[in-house]
Amino acid sequence: MEYGNGVSELEAESFKDQLKGFLKASAEMGVELVKGCRDIVKQSLGNENSYVVRKFGGHWNRLSRRLSFLNEFLPEDRDPTHAWSVVLFVSVLAFTALNNTEYATPTPLLKEVYIHPPNASRILLPDGRYLAYQEQGVLAERARYSMMAPHSFLSSRLSGIPGVKAPLLEEFGIRLVTYDLPGFGESDPHPNRNLESSALDMLYLANALGVNGKFWVVGHSGGSMHAWAALRYIPDRLAGAAMFAPVVNPYDPSMTKQERYGTWEKWTFRRKLMYFLARRFPRFLSYLYRKSFLSGKHGQIDKWLSLSLGKRDKALIAEPIFVEFWQRDVEESIRQGDAKPFVEEAVMQVSDWGFSLGELKMQKKHRGSGILHWLKSKYSQEEEELMGFLGPIHIWQGMDDRVVPPSMTDFVHRILPGATIHKLPYEGHFTYFYFCDKCHRQIFNTLFETPQGPLVTIEEVDQTPIEGGVEDAEEVTLGDSATK
Repeated sequence: MEYGNGVSELEAESFKDQLKGFLKASAEMGVELVKGCRDIVKQSLGNENSYVVRKFGGHWNRLSRRLSFLNEFLPEDRDPTHAWSVVLFVSVLAFTALNNTEYATPTPLLKEVYIHPPNASRILLPDGRYLAYQEQGVLAERARYSMMAPHSFLSSRLSGIPGVKAPLLEEFGIRLVTYDLPGFGESDPHPNRNLESSALDMLYLANALGVNGKFWVVGHSGGSMHAWAALRYIPDRLAGAAMFAPVVNPYDPSMTKQERYGTWEKWTFRRKLMYFLARRFPRFLSYLYRKSFLSGKHGQIDKWLSLSLGKRDKALIAEPIFVEFWQRDVEESIRQGDAKPFVEEAVMQVSDWGFSLGELKMQKKHRGSGILHWLKSKYSQEEEELMGFLGPIHIWQGMDDRVVPPSMTDFVHRILPGATIHKLPYEGHFTYFYFCDKCHRQIFNTLFETPQGPLVTIEEVDQTPIEGGVEDAEEVTLGDSATK
């Protein structure tokens, strides 16, 4: 046993010595190679008969004589043309560094991402998944209007309409429901999700929460992709749509060359690259996401999403109220630490949606082609079946939006001329929708006109006969609270 161990130790030492010798020999060979190269340069360029010396030697000697007065500041036998050229070069570098430091902003310490304890309300979907949601505004039974808001990329159920005040929702009698898309926040992932399944999730959630009538769908930026899907797949349940800088597929074949150019020219090279990867090589996105918002550190929204922002957007995202909201929303969005739902979201935007925006126009349902279908439609007593969405579609578009450029909304308006477009001069991608009380009131006034408050429910109190007579019937009016 001891003998065996001794042999092993000798073999290990022998291998270590061999490795050390090999590295030492390699280093010596490298040094000799550098020396050889130096000698070649000296012989080629330092030789009096070389082209360089013959061409510039006279100028170099004259410069050396003019700088000879500086020799007293230099070490003995040091050529000033050599030494002072180094001093000059170092001085230029130092000046450049100082100049850049003066204007450069100090790199802030990166804040760690904190995953909060789960606290969402959830419903069980028919396929066994759980969907997390959040409610704001009035209670279900008091709701005059119900609104469902799917969130945008790198967001969660906590976003909704950022900064909207509870008294304003109360004043209009609005119940606002936001939810986590599959794989985001506290919602379970969907094994094969698409835009149709997204619309069905919204429908199941509305039914589970007792939204018996029609509801409005709200979509901002990437969240509007799911709002478009709701208009296509569950139009009978929607009262209308409120869109803010709505996205479309930037590869949509219905786009004109001018519309496509107006969209792509506003984006940074990195953002264009992300769209290209999502369309052609989506597997690379997972790596990029883990280097940014899935890294465990907080960062800036424009850096992480490669956004080019206007002045007002840049000012807004620097505000403490936005930073606090953004960081909390991101923490909830990436709770599960999986890149897959984000890749799915990016791929869905640039892939075939399963429908075109033109299908949302109210039109007669196509019954087929041929003489038989024509004769049947001519002499049939059945009413023509319609398809599409007849309700109102309101779109707010900032004219200084460089994330979803106005050309996208111009495309939508060309395809859906019935949509009402609200063009907002000087507004960006975030400024009209985020933390703007005046804007939120204008939005609700546009959608619902004069605020009427929540619905009032009157309950009849059960009257029990009392000895000696019957009490008069009483009506109790419930106080305003919240709604559907």
